[in-house]
Formats: sequence, C-alpha cells, structure tokens
Amino acid sequence: MTRILSFIVTISVVLLGCNSTESAKNKEKVRQMKDTVGFAHLGWQVDSVMSRINRLQTAELANAKVNQDNPWRVAICPHDDHTYVGWQYPALLGNIKAKTVIIFGVAHKARVMNVSDQIVFDSYTQWHGPYKNIKVSSIREEIIKGLPSGCYQVNDSLQKVEHSVESMLPFLQYFNRDVEIVSILVPSMSMERMEAIAQPLSKSIAEVIKNRKMRWGDDIALLITTDAVHYGDDDWGGKNMAPYGVDSAGYKKAVNHEHAIIDSCLKGVPSKEKVGWFVDYTVQKNDYKEYKWTWCGRYSIPFGLITALDLQEQLGSEPLQGQFVGYSTSIDHKPIPVEDLRMGKTAKATLRHWVGYASVGYR
Repeated sequence: MTRILSFIVTISVVLLGCNSTESAKNKEKVRQMKDTVGFAHLGWQVDSVMSRINRLQTAELANAKVNQDNPWRVAICPHDDHTYVGWQYPALLGNIKAKTVIIFGVAHKARVMNVSDQIVFDSYTQWHGPYKNIKVSSIREEIIKGLPSGCYQVNDSLQKVEHSVESMLPFLQYFNRDVEIVSILVPSMSMERMEAIAQPLSKSIAEVIKNRKMRWGDDIALLITTDAVHYGDDDWGGKNMAPYGVDSAGYKKAVNHEHAIIDSCLKGVPSKEKVGWFVDYTVQKNDYKEYKWTWCGRYSIPFGLITALDLQEQLGSEPLQGQFVGYSTSIDHKPIPVEDLRMGKTAKATLRHWVGYASVGYR
C-alpha cells in the first residue's frame, strides 16, 4: 500500500509540474503571420531580401536621401508584397530608431466583420518576428486605460486576418532586434469621429510618454500603414477602378493624380486642413464608407496624422516636418526576385492591375 501511495504522489507531482509548465507557456499569446507568401517571415529571408534591395535598388535608396541622424517621430509606409515595394521599406523604416512603435494599420476586413467607428486593439502578448517573436509593449494597457470605452474595442479576430501591420515588422526588427509594438487598426469612420477618438488617444499616449520619461522619436514613434492607389479594371473583384483608362496615357494621368495628393496633403508641415484635403481626395463626400480614390489608407492616414498633431500639442513639441521619401508602383520597376526564397507575389502587376506606394517621414 505504501508503495502504491508513493507512486500516486509521484505521478501527481509530475502532472502538476507539467500543468505548471503548460500554464507558463499559455501566458504568451503569439499572433502568427497571415501572409507568408508576400512577406519575408524568416530571418534568412529578410537578410536575403535586404541584400537584394541593397544590390539591385541602390540608386533608389540613394535618391531617398534620408538623414539617419534625425529619426522619424511619425512615418507613413506601404504594406504590399516585399517583392514590389522593395527599397521603400528600408529607406523609410531604417530611420525609425524608437524601441516602441505604435502602428496604425488598415482594417481591410472590418466591413465584413461589421466593425466601424472604433479603433481596434489586440490582446496578443507577442507577434511573430523573423528573428524572434516581437513583444507587444506594456504601454498598450496603459493607453487603453486612458480611453473612453465607446471609442475602442479589443478584437483579435480582426487583428489576426489583417496583413498591413505585419508587412513592416520584418524590416523594423531587421534594424532593431528589440523593437516592441502596439497595433491599432483603423476601420471606417468620418473625420469628425476620428477627431473625437484621436483627442483622448493622444492624451493617453502623452501621459505614457511623460510618466515613463520617454522621448518622442528616440523612444517611441508612430507608424502609419497604407498602400496608395489600387488601379485597373482587371481582377479587382469585378470593379472598374480605372477612371483614366488602362493604357499608358491613363497610367501617367493616374500617377500624376497620386503626386497631387502627396504634394498637397502629405509633404511638408502636416495640419488638420491638409488631413481634410486628403479625406476629400479619397473618400466620398456623402458617404465616408465609400472610396473616391482607392487608397486603402483612407482612414489610417488621417487618423494617424490627427493623433500625431494632437500629441504634438499635448507634449508641446516642435511642429512636425515631413520629408517625402519616395513613390513607386508595382509596374514601374523590376520586382525583387524572391521565388527562390520560398516567397512570391499575392497579386498580378499589369497596366490593368497595379498598386501605388508612397512613403513619407515626419521629424
């Protein structure tokens, strides 16, 4: 009997030990990559992509002329396949020096999930990174604590199907292995609603910065993700998104339209007036849920910039100064070769189906 009791006690201890180990593992909730085709998600893939960008797109990188001694406080970055966007990722993201990055992402699936008029956080403790998992900063809970309940939600279902935030994580981690993030998705909302949410959000972020004695740009930065125009009449879900036509003349007119948006709304010193112009360019006047010009960042850009402007006021910071880093399209240059890296393309690139990419940094 004594031996039986001893055996039972031993087994119980082992099982309790296993359960304790499992509980420790379960404390970490990792957000896995959604797109492992368009985006490098392993360390050796990122290293190879960066090597090829440096070798094949040296002229584009040189033309970006980013002063690496003066880091961005805010930045706008594309989020399409690495093969297409190429040089813009390192040209822009190499100048984010902050360890903590708040990322304002697009919410592509928000409509089908019936999400609007609230910003969306996640509850993950880590996100998959190519070199190691990327920690979600503890400031997320501090920020949320300072927000009115009606202006946000925590929705892992939406966060886990969204590709825009994860697109830039490999490059952020390439330049800083210890980068931490907070992901905030921005679904459809009117500019008035953006202003109503951005005000308490910026106040909450400002409190975190002050309490932790952080420096904006050096310790914490805001990163906004968007692709520019989605253009063409082929393979866009049956939609014709080519108001200028799909020949070479139409392409040139569309690109000129893109530069008109960037020049008037995103370059130089940002202002809420310029944000309003961007909304007028991209969103239907009588229905803010509908495109006027097909930038998927029609909500993330204005919301992110309004938050940045409010944060500038909350902190009494010097006015932000914008620098245009670059513009390209999926058909104006040769894609970076990635097929041998177990990667590829998630969409075609032709005159009838192409995407624009714009990157801007603000110091």
